[in-house]
Amino acid sequence: MSNIYLLEPHTKGKVNIHTNYGDISIELWPKEAPKACRNFVQLCMEGYYNDTIFHRIVAGFIIQCGDPEGTGMGGESCYEGGNPFQDEFHSRLRFVRRGLVAMANSGAPNDNKSQFFITLDATRELQNKHTIFGKVEGDTIYNVLKIGTLEVDTNERPLYPPKITGSTIVVNPFDDIVPRISRQEREAARLKELEAQKKPEKPKKLKK
Repeated sequence: MSNIYLLEPHTKGKVNIHTNYGDISIELWPKEAPKACRNFVQLCMEGYYNDTIFHRIVAGFIIQCGDPEGTGMGGESCYEGGNPFQDEFHSRLRFVRRGLVAMANSGAPNDNKSQFFITLDATRELQNKHTIFGKVEGDTIYNVLKIGTLEVDTNERPLYPPKITGSTIVVNPFDDIVPRISRQEREAARLKELEAQKKPEKPKKLKK
C-alpha cells in the first residue's frame, strides 16, 4: 500500500465535506485535474452540495453523491450554462485503492457535471473512464466506510440516505474563484418567477 501512495502526486487544496455521518476530508489534485477540482471547489463555495444526499451505495465499490435532485440523473457543472466538462486522466492517478474521489458520469466520455463518488476499494475497471481529482484524508475514511455499509434497495439506493449538510474550503488552490449566486438563491429566484406567472390578472371594471 505504501508504494501506491508514493506513486501518487502531491496534493494541493483541501475541502471538508460535512455529513450526518461525520466529516469527510478531501485533498485535491488541481494540477492533474484542474477542471474537475475547480468545478468541485466552486460548487462547494456556493453551497451547491448542501442538503444533498448520497443517492447510490454499492458495498465494497463506491458511494455516490452530488445530485441536488437526489435521483442520480441531475446536476450541473460550474461552467457556462452548467454544461459538462472534459475528462482528465493522469498516469499517476489510478483506481488502485479505497478513498479516491472521482467524477461520476452517464457512461459517456466528457460528461462531468456535479456528481462525484468515493471508492471503497480498488476499482480498476473504472480506469480512464472517470476523472480522479482527490483523495480522502486520514481517519475520515472511516466515515466513508460507515456510509458504505448502509442498507440499500435493489436499485442501490440507501433506505435512509445519508446527507451532506455543508462544506468548508480549508485550502483553496484557486485564488481567482469568486462565488456566483448560490443554488438556493437560484431556486428561490426561479420559484418567485413561477409565482409571479401564476398571479391572476385583476378583473377589469365594467364601464357604466
